[in-house]
Amino acid sequence: MIAALPMYDRPENAGAHDALWAAIRDAMRARGAAAPEALDRAVGLMEGWTSPELVLGQTCGLPFRTRLHDRVTLVASFDYGLDDTPPGYYRSLFVSRADEPGEIADFAARRFAYNQSDSHSGWAAPQLAAETIGFRFEPTLETGAHRASARAVAEGQADIAAIDAITWRGIERWEPELAAVLRVLGPTAAAPGQALIAAAGADADITFAALEEALDRLDDDSRETLGIVGVVQTPAETYLAVPTPPGP
Repeated sequence: MIAALPMYDRPENAGAHDALWAAIRDAMRARGAAAPEALDRAVGLMEGWTSPELVLGQTCGLPFRTRLHDRVTLVASFDYGLDDTPPGYYRSLFVSRADEPGEIADFAARRFAYNQSDSHSGWAAPQLAAETIGFRFEPTLETGAHRASARAVAEGQADIAAIDAITWRGIERWEPELAAVLRVLGPTAAAPGQALIAAAGADADITFAALEEALDRLDDDSRETLGIVGVVQTPAETYLAVPTPPGP
């Protein structure tokens, strides 16, 4: 069995994620559902997402709508309580160096850093935002992670990036020296949040009920550290309706 919550996991909140999983695990077991003892932080993303042993995973909306929606069970998404964002949704924030003037359109020909091409928040959302202004971000730099994209901009390897708003919240909290040299230019459009999924054929109702109970029982420190304020069920059709721009 596999359980993984990799999308916002970092050393500073790993203990809170462990506490959350322990509460979910116990709530699932109380309902007669099998659940692994601990989160798996070694399993690869696609390996975990497509495993028939997946009890609970967390995936970005882009791979869900392009590769996973017909291979997994959609359960829910966490609500991270983002300002001006519907429950269970999220946005990205465009960042540049703090000493760089200009708005988003002024970076049309500058180097754009993105985490990976199958990321909605790092690739699709900013390209869709650029399209509404009349351009496409090129040239580009692939970094492998949102935090790496932020550092690439801070260190001058790139000029602009779009950082998942939840990741950015963590950067502001735990890496203030990095946040201090960056400037937020504005947000992308809101999109359905990171999908909580299970293997095909899983009982989504049991898992969702366990998620609700776990959040109700989670200690205040862990809840505050994770910033999770609830759990929301969003139809698969809502994820599938989000456009996917061409890759790099």
